[in-house]
Amino acid sequence: MDADEAIALISASGIELTDRRRNARNDGWSLSFANGSIVDVKDSGVLSASGNGAAEVARLLDLPGQS
Repeated sequence: MDADEAIALISASGIELTDRRRNARNDGWSLSFANGSIVDVKDSGVLSASGNGAAEVARLLDLPGQS
């Protein structure tokens, strides 16, 4: 999954994207959402979620071990 697909899935549930920027290592995107979650999307397609709303977005993205 790429950053655009992740944004589309999360935004479709009503959670607004508040920031999108390349990460410090320049190997992926850091996406911030209005519910307090941060989704890291590596260029390789690996995703992870953190922050206050992480469990909610992990369920939306079907991330193993984070729901």
